[in-house]
Amino acid sequence: MSPTRPNQITIGHRGDAGMTPHDSRTAISYTTMRAFVWFLGLLAMALAAVAVFTYPAWQLLHPYFDFPFHRIGERIGMLALLLGFVLTARRLKLADRASLGYGLARPAFIREMLLALALGVVSMLAVVGIMTAFGLLEWRAAAAHGTAAALGRLIARGIVTGFAVAFIEETFLRGAMHTAIERESGTRAAVLLTAVLYAATHFFATYHIPAAQVSAHSGLDLLAGTLRAFAQPAGILDAFLALFAVGVVLALVRAATGNIAACIGLHAGWVWVIQVAHDLTEPQRAARLSFLLSRFDGFVGWLVLAWTVLLGYPLWRFYVRRSARQR
Repeated sequence: MSPTRPNQITIGHRGDAGMTPHDSRTAISYTTMRAFVWFLGLLAMALAAVAVFTYPAWQLLHPYFDFPFHRIGERIGMLALLLGFVLTARRLKLADRASLGYGLARPAFIREMLLALALGVVSMLAVVGIMTAFGLLEWRAAAAHGTAAALGRLIARGIVTGFAVAFIEETFLRGAMHTAIERESGTRAAVLLTAVLYAATHFFATYHIPAAQVSAHSGLDLLAGTLRAFAQPAGILDAFLALFAVGVVLALVRAATGNIAACIGLHAGWVWVIQVAHDLTEPQRAARLSFLLSRFDGFVGWLVLAWTVLLGYPLWRFYVRRSARQR
């Protein structure tokens, strides 16, 4: 038994001292899921903070600032998540560069991130090309007639958004959360559980409540609106499975490399292309193959799922071999 898993050693001794087999299995199950429960609780705490504190914060700020109610809620959720993340990282002994996925030396980290960025851009451009060839996307007139300056700003905004999203999500999921679960439950559990949470968080929607309609229970209304996509699971099934597959691929790359450099690059490249495509194209709902695009966002769906499955294995093998050569 590994000294890095003390709780499981203790459980074994307690079982010898008189725990029934059922009690022992229950305790072991809790222990192996403990890290996941911590991060799930962290997310639940952030959502609860939105429900409880948004209205009081709005009352304090609204007389002086014209901040939308939902924007205040978003900032409260982010702040709660950040504070909780810092405390959780310390509690689970994740407050070091290696545990957060940044153990690689900086020059090598940047090199691997940029290589993955190129792979992410090329692979997602291929998806956009397939969608266009199938008649699923129509390019807006602005895409052909827009100025170079406007297109440049769009591309620049896309890459900034891509890296912002990638750094935040990869540090949280494939960094700290992956490390914590892997220590207690192994790589397979870390891959699957981080992928589930990664997919689920993409369905937290922005819900607007006009200032004139804000009341004491608007915090709960905001929370319900944020989670409304889960009320109709069939409507998000294709997008959820596609995002789950993407999460699995990113987690496998994390497991193969031992850091999140490539995860950040791939993630940023994919988001970059999707952001630009969203601004320059329109999904064609009347197309014969329109079912391949999700109703959720008009992009992620069965086609992206199929492409991710096809891409996943060779991408994982590429990083397994690359990591082996670098050791």
